[in-house]
Amino acid sequence: MSQALSKASTMPLQLDTPRKALHRRRLLARYDSAETNENNRRHWAHADGLSADAAAGPDVRRTLRNRARYEVANNSYARGIVMTLANDTIGTGPRLQLLSDDPALNDEVETAFEEWAQAVDLAHKLRTLRMARAQDGEAFAVLASNPGVPHEVTLDFQPLEADRIASPWRFTPDDNEIDGVILDRFGNPIAYRVLKYHPGSARFSFSDDHVLVPARAMIHVFRQDRPGQHRGIPEITPALPLFAQLRRFTLAVLSAAEAAADFAGILYTDAPANGEADAIEPLDLIELERNMLMTMPGGWKMSQVDPKQPATTYAEFKKEILNEIARCLNMPFNIAAGNSSGYNYASGRLDHQTYFKSIRVDQDFMAARILDPIFLTWVREYALISRNAELLRNIPLRQWFWDGFEHVDPAKEANAQETRLKNFTTTLAHEYAKAGRDWEVELKQRAKEKNLMRELGLSEVEVMPVTSPKADQKDVEEESDE
Repeated sequence: MSQALSKASTMPLQLDTPRKALHRRRLLARYDSAETNENNRRHWAHADGLSADAAAGPDVRRTLRNRARYEVANNSYARGIVMTLANDTIGTGPRLQLLSDDPALNDEVETAFEEWAQAVDLAHKLRTLRMARAQDGEAFAVLASNPGVPHEVTLDFQPLEADRIASPWRFTPDDNEIDGVILDRFGNPIAYRVLKYHPGSARFSFSDDHVLVPARAMIHVFRQDRPGQHRGIPEITPALPLFAQLRRFTLAVLSAAEAAADFAGILYTDAPANGEADAIEPLDLIELERNMLMTMPGGWKMSQVDPKQPATTYAEFKKEILNEIARCLNMPFNIAAGNSSGYNYASGRLDHQTYFKSIRVDQDFMAARILDPIFLTWVREYALISRNAELLRNIPLRQWFWDGFEHVDPAKEANAQETRLKNFTTTLAHEYAKAGRDWEVELKQRAKEKNLMRELGLSEVEVMPVTSPKADQKDVEEESDE
Protein backbone atom coordinates (compact mmCIF):
# COMPACT_ATOMS: atom_id res chain seq x y z
CA MET A 1 0.00 0.00 0.00
CA SER A 2 2.79 2.36 0.86
CA GLN A 3 4.56 1.53 -2.37
CA ALA A 4 1.40 2.34 -4.39
CA LEU A 5 1.03 5.67 -2.59
CA SER A 6 4.64 6.51 -3.18
CA LYS A 7 4.24 5.81 -6.93
CA ALA A 8 1.03 7.86 -7.09
CA SER A 9 2.71 10.76 -5.33
CA THR A 10 5.42 10.89 -7.99
CA MET A 11 3.02 11.01 -10.96
CA PRO A 12 2.34 14.81 -10.91
CA LEU A 13 6.07 15.40 -10.93
CA GLN A 14 6.38 13.32 -14.08
CA LEU A 15 3.63 15.36 -15.82
CA ASP A 16 4.78 18.82 -14.69
CA THR A 17 8.53 18.69 -14.97
CA PRO A 18 9.26 17.98 -18.67
CA ARG A 19 7.38 20.97 -20.20
CA LYS A 20 10.29 22.02 -22.36
CA ALA A 21 10.77 18.45 -23.53
CA LEU A 22 7.07 18.19 -24.45
CA HIS A 23 7.28 21.51 -26.29
CA ARG A 24 10.22 20.24 -28.29
CA ARG A 25 8.32 17.06 -29.16
CA ARG A 26 5.33 19.09 -30.37
CA LEU A 27 7.60 21.06 -32.71
CA LEU A 28 8.90 17.83 -34.19
CA ALA A 29 5.34 16.64 -35.01
CA ARG A 30 4.58 19.21 -37.72
CA TYR A 31 3.57 19.46 -41.38
CA ASP A 32 5.86 20.96 -43.96
CA SER A 33 2.91 22.66 -45.64
CA ALA A 34 2.14 24.52 -42.40
CA GLU A 35 5.63 26.01 -42.32
CA THR A 36 5.94 29.67 -43.33
CA ASN A 37 9.32 30.87 -44.51
CA GLU A 38 10.80 33.40 -46.87
CA ASN A 39 10.38 31.07 -49.86
CA ASN A 40 6.62 30.51 -49.52
CA ARG A 41 5.49 33.59 -47.60
CA ARG A 42 4.24 35.44 -50.69
CA HIS A 43 2.58 32.34 -52.12
CA TRP A 44 0.40 31.81 -49.04
CA ALA A 45 -0.13 35.51 -48.29
CA HIS A 46 -3.81 35.42 -49.30
CA ALA A 47 -4.74 32.19 -47.51
CA ASP A 48 -7.45 32.93 -44.95
CA GLY A 49 -9.85 31.24 -42.57
CA LEU A 50 -13.04 32.90 -43.79
CA SER A 51 -16.30 31.03 -43.83
CA ALA A 52 -17.78 29.85 -47.13
CA ASP A 53 -20.24 32.74 -47.35
CA ALA A 54 -17.70 35.33 -46.19
CA ALA A 55 -15.11 34.15 -48.71
CA ALA A 56 -17.72 34.38 -51.50
CA GLY A 57 -19.08 37.76 -50.42
CA PRO A 58 -21.10 40.02 -52.72
CA ASP A 59 -18.11 42.10 -53.85
CA VAL A 60 -15.97 39.02 -54.52
CA ARG A 61 -18.71 37.29 -56.51
CA ARG A 62 -19.46 40.46 -58.47
CA THR A 63 -15.80 40.84 -59.47
CA LEU A 64 -15.47 37.17 -60.45
CA ARG A 65 -18.72 37.28 -62.46
CA ASN A 66 -17.66 40.36 -64.38
CA ARG A 67 -14.23 38.95 -65.19
CA ALA A 68 -15.60 35.55 -66.19
CA ARG A 69 -18.22 37.14 -68.46
CA TYR A 70 -15.58 39.36 -70.03
CA GLU A 71 -13.33 36.39 -70.72
CA VAL A 72 -16.14 34.28 -72.17
CA ALA A 73 -17.23 37.18 -74.36
CA ASN A 74 -13.73 37.94 -75.71
CA ASN A 75 -11.77 34.69 -75.55
CA SER A 76 -12.65 32.19 -78.24
CA TYR A 77 -11.42 29.23 -76.19
CA ALA A 78 -13.39 30.30 -73.11
CA ARG A 79 -16.50 30.77 -75.21
CA GLY A 80 -16.14 27.40 -76.88
CA ILE A 81 -15.46 25.55 -73.63
CA VAL A 82 -18.54 26.98 -71.91
CA MET A 83 -20.80 26.38 -74.92
CA THR A 84 -19.49 22.83 -75.40
CA LEU A 85 -20.12 22.04 -71.74
CA ALA A 86 -23.72 23.30 -72.02
CA ASN A 87 -24.37 21.45 -75.29
CA ASP A 88 -22.92 18.17 -74.00
CA THR A 89 -24.82 18.36 -70.72
CA ILE A 90 -28.25 19.41 -72.00
CA GLY A 91 -28.13 18.30 -75.63
CA THR A 92 -31.54 18.55 -77.27
CA GLY A 93 -33.18 18.53 -73.86
CA PRO A 94 -34.37 15.97 -71.26
CA ARG A 95 -37.26 13.62 -71.87
CA LEU A 96 -39.72 12.44 -69.25
CA GLN A 97 -40.73 8.84 -68.57
CA LEU A 98 -43.35 8.06 -65.92
CA LEU A 99 -43.15 4.77 -64.06
CA SER A 100 -46.78 4.23 -63.07
CA ASP A 101 -48.73 1.03 -63.80
CA ASP A 102 -51.14 2.87 -66.11
CA PRO A 103 -49.64 3.01 -69.64
CA ALA A 104 -52.42 5.30 -70.88
CA LEU A 105 -51.74 7.81 -68.11
CA ASN A 106 -48.02 7.63 -68.77
CA ASP A 107 -48.44 8.37 -72.46
CA GLU A 108 -50.88 11.20 -71.79
CA VAL A 109 -48.72 13.01 -69.24
CA GLU A 110 -45.46 12.44 -71.11
CA THR A 111 -46.93 13.81 -74.34
CA ALA A 112 -48.43 16.84 -72.57
CA PHE A 113 -45.18 17.62 -70.79
CA GLU A 114 -43.19 17.32 -74.02
CA GLU A 115 -45.58 19.75 -75.73
CA TRP A 116 -45.26 22.18 -72.82
CA ALA A 117 -41.45 21.88 -72.85
CA GLN A 118 -41.45 22.79 -76.54
CA ALA A 119 -43.81 25.71 -75.88
CA VAL A 120 -41.56 27.30 -73.21
CA ASP A 121 -38.31 26.32 -75.01
CA LEU A 122 -37.15 24.36 -71.98
CA ALA A 123 -34.01 22.87 -73.58
CA HIS A 124 -32.67 26.26 -74.65
CA LYS A 125 -33.27 27.75 -71.21
CA LEU A 126 -31.53 24.80 -69.55
CA ARG A 127 -28.49 25.39 -71.77
CA THR A 128 -28.55 29.04 -70.72
CA LEU A 129 -28.60 28.01 -67.06
CA ARG A 130 -25.69 25.63 -67.60
CA MET A 131 -23.63 28.39 -69.19
CA ALA A 132 -24.57 30.72 -66.34
CA ARG A 133 -23.29 28.20 -63.79
CA ALA A 134 -19.95 28.06 -65.58
CA GLN A 135 -19.42 31.81 -66.03
CA ASP A 136 -21.58 33.30 -63.23
CA GLY A 137 -21.24 30.55 -60.65
CA GLU A 138 -24.97 30.07 -60.12
CA ALA A 139 -28.21 30.00 -62.06
CA PHE A 140 -31.66 31.24 -61.07
CA ALA A 141 -35.06 30.72 -62.68
CA VAL A 142 -38.56 31.66 -61.56
CA LEU A 143 -41.58 29.40 -61.98
CA ALA A 144 -44.46 31.76 -62.69
CA SER A 145 -47.64 31.89 -64.73
CA ASN A 146 -47.29 33.42 -68.18
CA PRO A 147 -50.45 33.92 -70.28
CA GLY A 148 -48.29 34.08 -73.38
CA VAL A 149 -47.29 30.40 -73.16
CA PRO A 150 -48.99 28.60 -76.09
CA HIS A 151 -50.16 25.67 -73.98
CA GLU A 152 -53.04 24.86 -71.69
CA VAL A 153 -50.55 24.87 -68.79
CA THR A 154 -49.39 28.50 -68.58
CA LEU A 155 -46.51 27.77 -66.22
CA ASP A 156 -43.31 29.41 -67.48
CA PHE A 157 -39.65 28.83 -66.70
CA GLN A 158 -37.91 32.24 -66.68
CA PRO A 159 -34.12 32.40 -66.11
CA LEU A 160 -32.70 35.30 -64.08
CA GLU A 161 -29.17 36.65 -63.85
CA ALA A 162 -27.45 36.22 -60.51
CA ASP A 163 -26.99 40.01 -60.19
CA ARG A 164 -30.72 40.47 -59.57
CA ILE A 165 -30.79 38.25 -56.48
CA ALA A 166 -29.24 40.53 -53.88
CA SER A 167 -29.97 42.34 -50.66
CA PRO A 168 -30.84 46.04 -51.16
CA TRP A 169 -28.05 48.45 -50.32
CA ARG A 170 -29.93 49.90 -47.32
CA PHE A 171 -30.60 46.45 -45.89
CA THR A 172 -28.89 45.61 -42.59
CA PRO A 173 -27.36 42.12 -42.92
CA ASP A 174 -28.30 39.44 -40.42
CA ASP A 175 -27.57 35.77 -39.92
CA ASN A 176 -30.75 34.69 -41.72
CA GLU A 177 -29.99 36.30 -45.07
CA ILE A 178 -27.07 35.76 -47.42
CA ASP A 179 -27.13 38.43 -50.14
CA GLY A 180 -30.78 38.07 -51.04
CA VAL A 181 -31.24 34.45 -49.94
CA ILE A 182 -33.48 34.37 -46.86
CA LEU A 183 -32.96 31.31 -44.65
CA ASP A 184 -34.93 29.70 -41.86
CA ARG A 185 -33.34 28.72 -38.56
CA PHE A 186 -32.23 25.40 -40.08
CA GLY A 187 -30.40 27.07 -42.95
CA ASN A 188 -32.98 26.23 -45.63
CA PRO A 189 -33.88 28.91 -48.20
CA ILE A 190 -37.45 30.12 -47.71
CA ALA A 191 -37.49 33.19 -49.97
CA TYR A 192 -35.36 35.21 -52.40
CA ARG A 193 -35.10 38.97 -52.83
CA VAL A 194 -35.26 39.71 -56.56
CA LEU A 195 -34.43 43.22 -57.72
CA LYS A 196 -36.98 44.54 -60.18
CA TYR A 197 -34.23 45.86 -62.44
CA HIS A 198 -30.76 44.60 -63.21
CA PRO A 199 -28.04 46.58 -61.34
CA GLY A 200 -26.37 47.22 -64.68
CA SER A 201 -29.45 48.59 -66.41
CA ALA A 202 -30.28 52.25 -66.88
CA ARG A 203 -33.50 51.91 -64.86
CA PHE A 204 -31.78 50.58 -61.74
CA SER A 205 -31.85 52.81 -58.67
CA PHE A 206 -30.28 52.35 -55.25
CA SER A 207 -33.46 51.67 -53.37
CA ASP A 208 -35.41 48.79 -51.85
CA ASP A 209 -37.07 48.15 -55.21
CA HIS A 210 -37.38 44.37 -55.06
CA VAL A 211 -39.88 41.55 -54.75
CA LEU A 212 -39.88 38.51 -52.49
CA VAL A 213 -40.13 35.19 -54.33
CA PRO A 214 -40.90 32.08 -52.21
CA ALA A 215 -38.38 29.28 -52.42
CA ARG A 216 -40.91 26.87 -53.95
CA ALA A 217 -41.17 29.17 -56.99
CA MET A 218 -37.41 29.72 -57.40
CA ILE A 219 -34.84 27.42 -58.98
CA HIS A 220 -31.35 28.07 -57.60
CA VAL A 221 -28.48 25.81 -58.62
CA PHE A 222 -24.75 26.14 -58.03
CA ARG A 223 -21.83 23.90 -57.21
CA GLN A 224 -21.48 23.78 -53.44
CA ASP A 225 -17.76 23.37 -52.87
CA ARG A 226 -17.86 24.02 -49.11
CA PRO A 227 -20.37 23.15 -46.36
CA GLY A 228 -22.48 26.14 -45.42
CA GLN A 229 -22.10 27.80 -48.82
CA HIS A 230 -25.27 29.53 -50.06
CA ARG A 231 -24.06 31.40 -53.17
CA GLY A 232 -21.86 30.14 -55.98
CA ILE A 233 -18.74 31.43 -57.70
CA PRO A 234 -17.92 30.87 -61.41
CA GLU A 235 -16.81 27.34 -62.17
CA ILE A 236 -14.03 28.73 -64.39
CA THR A 237 -12.62 30.86 -61.53
CA PRO A 238 -9.34 28.87 -61.25
CA ALA A 239 -8.84 29.25 -65.01
CA LEU A 240 -9.34 33.03 -65.23
CA PRO A 241 -5.62 33.89 -64.71
CA LEU A 242 -4.69 31.16 -67.20
CA PHE A 243 -7.01 32.60 -69.86
CA ALA A 244 -5.30 35.96 -69.37
CA GLN A 245 -1.86 34.36 -69.68
CA LEU A 246 -2.91 32.57 -72.87
CA ARG A 247 -4.07 35.80 -74.48
CA ARG A 248 -0.98 37.70 -73.32
CA PHE A 249 1.38 35.05 -74.68
CA THR A 250 -0.45 34.97 -78.02
CA LEU A 251 -0.32 38.76 -78.32
CA ALA A 252 3.38 38.78 -77.35
CA VAL A 253 4.22 36.22 -80.04
CA LEU A 254 2.22 38.17 -82.60
CA SER A 255 3.83 41.49 -81.63
CA ALA A 256 7.32 39.98 -81.85
CA ALA A 257 6.58 38.53 -85.27
CA GLU A 258 5.21 41.86 -86.52
CA ALA A 259 8.20 43.77 -85.15
CA ALA A 260 10.59 41.36 -86.88
CA ALA A 261 8.61 41.59 -90.11
CA ASP A 262 8.93 45.38 -90.15
CA PHE A 263 12.64 45.04 -90.98
CA ALA A 264 13.58 43.30 -94.24
CA GLY A 265 17.29 43.31 -93.44
CA ILE A 266 20.22 45.21 -91.95
CA LEU A 267 23.56 46.48 -93.23
CA TYR A 268 26.65 45.47 -91.30
CA THR A 269 30.42 45.57 -91.81
CA ASP A 270 33.31 43.58 -90.47
CA ALA A 271 35.64 46.58 -90.73
CA PRO A 272 36.63 48.33 -87.50
CA ALA A 273 35.31 51.78 -86.66
CA ASN A 274 36.79 54.50 -88.90
CA GLY A 275 38.17 51.69 -91.08
CA GLU A 276 38.12 51.16 -94.83
CA ALA A 277 34.32 50.83 -95.15
CA ASP A 278 32.48 53.72 -96.79
CA ALA A 279 30.80 56.10 -94.41
CA ILE A 280 27.02 55.83 -94.29
CA GLU A 281 24.37 57.53 -92.20
CA PRO A 282 23.54 55.40 -89.13
CA LEU A 283 19.96 54.16 -88.78
CA ASP A 284 19.25 55.27 -92.35
CA LEU A 285 16.49 53.44 -94.25
CA ILE A 286 16.88 51.98 -97.74
CA GLU A 287 13.81 51.04 -99.74
CA LEU A 288 14.11 47.71 -101.56
CA GLU A 289 12.45 47.20 -104.92
CA ARG A 290 11.08 43.88 -106.03
CA ASN A 291 13.07 41.79 -108.57
CA MET A 292 15.95 44.31 -108.58
CA LEU A 293 19.68 43.99 -107.89
CA MET A 294 21.16 46.42 -105.40
CA THR A 295 24.76 47.43 -104.71
CA MET A 296 25.94 47.98 -101.18
CA PRO A 297 28.37 50.68 -100.02
CA GLY A 298 31.98 49.58 -99.97
CA GLY A 299 32.80 47.25 -97.08
CA TRP A 300 29.14 46.73 -96.14
CA LYS A 301 27.02 43.56 -96.33
CA MET A 302 23.30 42.95 -96.16
CA SER A 303 21.68 40.33 -93.89
CA GLN A 304 18.03 39.39 -93.66
CA VAL A 305 16.45 39.48 -90.19
CA ASP A 306 15.54 36.07 -88.76
CA PRO A 307 12.22 36.72 -86.95
CA LYS A 308 12.27 33.46 -84.93
CA GLN A 309 8.52 33.80 -84.49
CA PRO A 310 6.32 32.14 -83.67
CA ALA A 311 8.46 30.50 -81.04
CA THR A 312 8.85 26.74 -81.30
CA THR A 313 7.34 26.40 -77.82
CA TYR A 314 4.19 28.37 -78.70
CA ALA A 315 2.09 25.35 -79.70
CA GLU A 316 3.26 23.34 -76.69
CA PHE A 317 2.49 26.26 -74.36
CA LYS A 318 -1.03 26.55 -75.71
CA LYS A 319 -1.59 22.83 -75.31
CA GLU A 320 -0.42 22.73 -71.70
CA ILE A 321 -2.29 25.83 -70.59
CA LEU A 322 -5.53 24.72 -72.28
CA ASN A 323 -5.18 21.34 -70.60
CA GLU A 324 -4.85 23.10 -67.23
CA ILE A 325 -7.76 25.42 -68.01
CA ALA A 326 -10.12 22.58 -68.89
CA ARG A 327 -9.16 20.52 -65.85
CA CYS A 328 -11.36 22.53 -63.48
CA LEU A 329 -14.36 21.51 -65.61
CA ASN A 330 -13.32 17.84 -65.95
CA MET A 331 -13.04 18.40 -69.69
CA PRO A 332 -10.28 16.67 -71.72
CA PHE A 333 -7.88 18.69 -73.82
CA ASN A 334 -9.13 17.54 -77.21
CA ILE A 335 -12.68 18.70 -76.44
CA ALA A 336 -11.53 22.01 -74.95
CA ALA A 337 -9.22 22.72 -77.87
CA GLY A 338 -11.45 21.21 -80.55
CA ASN A 339 -8.40 19.32 -81.79
CA SER A 340 -7.77 15.55 -81.53
CA SER A 341 -4.82 15.39 -83.92
CA GLY A 342 -2.46 14.16 -81.20
CA TYR A 343 -4.83 11.47 -79.92
CA ASN A 344 -5.08 7.82 -80.76
CA TYR A 345 -8.16 5.63 -80.35
CA ALA A 346 -7.31 4.34 -76.87
CA SER A 347 -6.33 7.68 -75.30
CA GLY A 348 -9.31 9.49 -76.83
CA ARG A 349 -11.75 6.90 -75.53
CA LEU A 350 -10.19 6.94 -72.05
CA ASP A 351 -10.40 10.73 -71.78
CA HIS A 352 -13.99 10.69 -73.01
CA GLN A 353 -15.03 8.13 -70.40
CA THR A 354 -13.92 10.44 -67.58
CA TYR A 355 -15.62 13.41 -69.21
CA PHE A 356 -18.88 11.55 -69.86
CA LYS A 357 -18.98 10.37 -66.25
CA SER A 358 -18.77 13.99 -65.13
CA ILE A 359 -21.57 14.88 -67.56
CA ARG A 360 -23.80 12.10 -66.17
CA VAL A 361 -23.21 13.33 -62.61
CA ASP A 362 -24.16 16.85 -63.69
CA GLN A 363 -27.28 15.59 -65.48
CA ASP A 364 -28.39 13.73 -62.37
CA PHE A 365 -27.82 16.89 -60.32
CA MET A 366 -29.90 18.98 -62.73
CA ALA A 367 -32.67 16.38 -62.79
CA ALA A 368 -32.97 16.53 -59.01
CA ARG A 369 -32.55 20.28 -58.56
CA ILE A 370 -34.28 21.63 -61.68
CA LEU A 371 -36.39 19.10 -63.56
CA ASP A 372 -38.13 17.47 -60.58
CA PRO A 373 -39.29 20.80 -59.06
CA ILE A 374 -40.45 21.94 -62.50
CA PHE A 375 -42.41 18.73 -63.07
CA LEU A 376 -44.03 18.75 -59.63
CA THR A 377 -45.26 22.31 -60.17
CA TRP A 378 -46.34 21.55 -63.74
CA VAL A 379 -48.19 18.30 -62.97
CA ARG A 380 -50.27 19.93 -60.23
CA GLU A 381 -51.48 22.58 -62.67
CA TYR A 382 -52.03 19.95 -65.37
CA ALA A 383 -54.04 17.75 -62.97
CA LEU A 384 -56.31 20.68 -62.11
CA ILE A 385 -56.85 21.55 -65.77
CA SER A 386 -57.53 17.94 -66.77
CA ARG A 387 -59.58 17.37 -63.61
CA ASN A 388 -57.59 14.28 -62.75
CA ALA A 389 -57.90 14.06 -58.99
CA GLU A 390 -56.04 10.73 -58.82
CA LEU A 391 -53.01 12.25 -60.55
CA LEU A 392 -53.09 15.13 -58.11
CA ARG A 393 -53.15 12.79 -55.11
CA ASN A 394 -50.61 10.26 -56.37
CA ILE A 395 -47.93 11.78 -58.56
CA PRO A 396 -46.15 8.84 -60.22
CA LEU A 397 -42.45 8.15 -60.03
CA ARG A 398 -40.41 9.30 -62.99
CA GLN A 399 -37.02 9.25 -64.64
CA TRP A 400 -35.33 11.52 -67.15
CA PHE A 401 -33.60 10.62 -70.38
CA TRP A 402 -30.82 12.70 -71.90
CA ASP A 403 -29.09 12.49 -75.25
CA GLY A 404 -26.70 9.57 -75.45
CA PHE A 405 -23.04 9.79 -76.39
CA GLU A 406 -21.98 8.23 -79.66
CA HIS A 407 -19.37 5.52 -79.40
CA VAL A 408 -16.05 6.00 -81.14
CA ASP A 409 -16.48 2.66 -82.90
CA PRO A 410 -20.22 1.88 -83.44
CA ALA A 411 -19.56 -1.62 -84.81
CA LYS A 412 -17.60 -2.73 -81.75
CA GLU A 413 -20.17 -1.21 -79.42
CA ALA A 414 -22.99 -3.04 -81.24
CA ASN A 415 -21.17 -6.36 -80.85
CA ALA A 416 -20.52 -5.69 -77.17
CA GLN A 417 -24.16 -4.73 -76.67
CA GLU A 418 -25.32 -7.96 -78.31
CA THR A 419 -23.04 -9.96 -76.03
CA ARG A 420 -24.33 -8.21 -72.89
CA LEU A 421 -27.93 -8.88 -73.89
CA LYS A 422 -27.23 -12.55 -74.58
CA ASN A 423 -25.55 -13.22 -71.24
CA PHE A 424 -28.16 -11.17 -69.33
CA THR A 425 -25.71 -8.60 -67.94
CA THR A 426 -27.86 -5.75 -69.25
CA THR A 427 -31.42 -4.96 -70.26
CA LEU A 428 -33.08 -3.27 -73.21
CA ALA A 429 -34.16 -0.45 -70.90
CA HIS A 430 -30.57 0.18 -69.81
CA GLU A 431 -29.14 0.00 -73.34
CA TYR A 432 -31.78 2.35 -74.74
CA ALA A 433 -31.28 4.71 -71.79
CA LYS A 434 -27.56 4.98 -72.58
CA ALA A 435 -28.57 6.18 -76.03
CA GLY A 436 -31.00 8.67 -74.51
CA ARG A 437 -34.12 6.86 -75.72
CA ASP A 438 -37.19 5.36 -74.09
CA TRP A 439 -37.24 1.59 -74.54
CA GLU A 440 -41.04 1.41 -74.50
CA VAL A 441 -41.34 4.00 -77.26
CA GLU A 442 -38.68 2.28 -79.34
CA LEU A 443 -40.26 -1.18 -79.01
CA LYS A 444 -43.70 0.19 -79.92
CA GLN A 445 -42.20 1.84 -82.97
CA ARG A 446 -40.45 -1.38 -83.91
CA ALA A 447 -43.74 -3.31 -83.60
CA LYS A 448 -45.45 -0.77 -85.89
CA GLU A 449 -42.71 -1.20 -88.46
CA LYS A 450 -43.01 -5.00 -88.40
CA ASN A 451 -46.78 -4.87 -88.73
CA LEU A 452 -46.55 -2.48 -91.67
CA MET A 453 -43.95 -4.66 -93.35
CA ARG A 454 -46.25 -7.67 -93.07
CA GLU A 455 -49.16 -5.67 -94.49
CA LEU A 456 -47.06 -4.59 -97.45
CA GLY A 457 -45.73 -8.09 -98.03
CA LEU A 458 -42.17 -7.18 -97.21
CA SER A 459 -39.91 -9.73 -95.55
CA GLU A 460 -37.64 -8.67 -92.75
CA VAL A 461 -34.11 -9.81 -93.44
CA GLU A 462 -31.87 -9.73 -90.44
CA VAL A 463 -28.24 -9.77 -91.43
CA MET A 464 -25.87 -10.32 -88.56
CA PRO A 465 -22.38 -8.85 -88.94
CA VAL A 466 -19.82 -11.54 -89.63
CA THR A 467 -16.41 -10.87 -88.11
CA SER A 468 -13.53 -13.27 -88.30
CA PRO A 469 -11.33 -13.98 -85.27
CA LYS A 470 -8.34 -12.79 -87.29
CA ALA A 471 -9.98 -9.43 -87.91
CA ASP A 472 -10.83 -9.03 -84.23
CA GLN A 473 -7.30 -9.94 -83.23
CA LYS A 474 -5.95 -7.41 -85.73
CA ASP A 475 -8.10 -4.66 -84.19
CA VAL A 476 -6.84 -5.54 -80.71
CA GLU A 477 -3.23 -5.44 -81.89
CA GLU A 478 -3.77 -2.06 -83.57
CA GLU A 479 -5.27 -0.62 -80.39
CA SER A 480 -2.41 -1.96 -78.28
CA ASP A 481 0.13 -0.50 -80.72
CA GLU A 482 -1.53 2.90 -80.43
